[in-house]
Parts: sequence; C-alpha cells; structure tokens
Amino acid sequence: MEEGTGPRGFICAGTSYNYVKEAFPEAPVLKLGMVWPLPEQMIRDFAASVEDLVIVEELDPFLETHIKAMGIDCHGKDMIPNQGELNSFLVRKSVDTDSVGELFAPLDLPMRPPNMCAGCPHRGIFYGLSRMKDVFVSGDIGCYTLGFLPPLSAMDSCVCMGASVTIAHGMTKALGKEGVGKVVAVLGDSTFMHSGMTGLLNAVYNESYATVIILDNRITAMTGHQQNPASGRNIKGEPANAINLEKLCVALGVPRVVVVDPHAINATRKVLKEEIASPEPSVIISRAPCALLPEVLKAKNPPYCTSLENCTGCRACVRLGCPAISWHPLTVEQAVERGYKEKQKGYAMITEVQCNGCGQCAELCKFDAISKREEN
Repeated sequence: MEEGTGPRGFICAGTSYNYVKEAFPEAPVLKLGMVWPLPEQMIRDFAASVEDLVIVEELDPFLETHIKAMGIDCHGKDMIPNQGELNSFLVRKSVDTDSVGELFAPLDLPMRPPNMCAGCPHRGIFYGLSRMKDVFVSGDIGCYTLGFLPPLSAMDSCVCMGASVTIAHGMTKALGKEGVGKVVAVLGDSTFMHSGMTGLLNAVYNESYATVIILDNRITAMTGHQQNPASGRNIKGEPANAINLEKLCVALGVPRVVVVDPHAINATRKVLKEEIASPEPSVIISRAPCALLPEVLKAKNPPYCTSLENCTGCRACVRLGCPAISWHPLTVEQAVERGYKEKQKGYAMITEVQCNGCGQCAELCKFDAISKREEN
C-alpha cells in the first residue's frame, strides 16, 4: 500500500501498476502481489483512506467484480477499456481526460512492426513455405509465430501450444487424399517437448500425412532463453541429458525424419517440397541456434555487404523480411544517374551493424550483389 496525495486512489496488480504510476505518480496506490485469495482487510483499509477508488486492470474486471461484491464502491470498466492492451496514456485519458496534455500525447513515429531477429534460423523455413502454393501452415506459440507477418506471410493458424500438429492432423482427415501435399505443422523444439509429442504420436497412430516441422533453435527463445529437455542443459545451466529429437520421432513411429540447416535456403526448399508431397507422415527438424544465444553472438561471423553496382532491384533478398536489409526506391532519373537501367525501381542494401552473417540473403542473390565483408 503506497501512500500518496489527492482524493483518488488506485488498486491494480501486475503491469497495470506501472501504467498507473506513470499516469498518476503522486496518487495513493494499492498494488496486489497475489490476487487470490484477495487481502480483503487491506482492500477495505485502503478504500477507506481515499474518496474515489479506481480499479485498473486489463481485459475482464476480475478485481473490480470481487471488490464490488465486498460492498465497496469503486470505478473500473466504466472508465478503463475492457479490450486491448493498456498503457500510461490510456489510463490517464480514461480517468482524467482534461489533464492528458502533451506529456502523454502519442508520438508520430515510423512504423516498426514486430519481426524475427536478423539471422533468425526460422526465417529460412518460412521463406521456403512462403514460396509454396496451396499449402496450409498451422502454427504454434513462439518467436516463429511472427512468420505470419508480411513479407513472409507463411502461417495460417495459431491457437495454443501443441495445436499446430493436432490442427494439421484434423485437416488431413477432413481433406482426405485431396490434401496430400497441402498440410504442414510448425512448432519449436521446446513447444514440441511441452505439448507437441502427443499430437505427433496421435497423427502417426491415426495415419495422418501431415508434415511436421520442428524448429530446433537449441533454446526456449521467446520467453527468455530458458533451457529445455532438448537443449543439453537444465534450468540451472548445468549439463543435462539432451533428448535426441530424431530418435524420438522415429520411436513415435514417424517413417520419414530429415534434418536441415535452415540457413541453407535452397537445400531446405528442396527438402520441404519432397516431404510435403509425401503421402505418409514426416518430420523435418530445422536445426540452427537462436541468433541471440551468447555463443552465437560471441562468434562474430563476418557480416554480409552489398555491391550496389551489381544490384538489379529484383527484391529477392527483401522478401526475407530481414531487418538488416532495407529497400531504397528510385525514380527513373535517379536510376539512370546511378548507372542502373531505367526500369529498375530501386536497390537493396544491408546494414552491416545489424547483420550476423547467416548468409540466407546471399543464397537468394543471383547477381553477385551480396558477399561476406571479408571477401569483398
């Protein structure tokens, strides 16, 4: 219970506390560390110390409902939005519209959509899937969920952990023989350990033909680089048994198991075509470490660079969606001035400080416009 000044007090929990403290730094606040069972006496004491009580929470009015059931008069969803993510500006505007001012005014910033990191191994797989026609990709929860965004746009569903395999299996049963070569499931190594194995076992047992792609980046990346049973270390960082994913899939009855390096884009695309076209269940293990692992960062691979005189503006590298590659449009006059053909619409350029040297873009360039810095 934090003392403050003014007649209005706030009750909140979790990240909503940060929004309240930024929006109303001087106001009294009761921050609940554990929301069930509710500390009723503390809530009554706090409510009695302020004239106006506001409950700030995202989405459903959980705290508000129970506090009102205690007979305490308070505001909540009559002020605070019940949809979407909150922020300091929304909290301030919702509670005290006239005092928003310039401090919390939205800034006019360039769009920066979420994206997979430069050098992310998942990008190679999703690029391959994006170039395939009439293939349904059921996704899962992880960094790779970003594969649904343009320019890759290579994921069609995402429900919950493990649902990638079970949705794909259900689709094979619904589509029958017509679905051969059209159904793919994608999930990470830790997600597979968590809730993907049972779905794969069921798919094999019930004769599915879906292709399951396990994105083995050697860590649980999205939630903070926790270890998992396939990473070779326990939660303390100590050496531990590492599950052999290939042998595990074979033990589950999968007749076709292939391991690929997703940075080798052309070879990976060939494997994708072969396995997806198979009339029996198959597993592709995409194995390359997360770009943010300490050992990868310490490796300091030479970055790739762009030979602008060779760039034809084909945009093959741009379609990867790598944040280290930028597109620079040109007018006809600018193209001619740079020595390009009149019809060239622009050129691509690599920002070397962002590049981690994965080499995916170099595989796609057919005009020798991309090479390693040490070779150029």
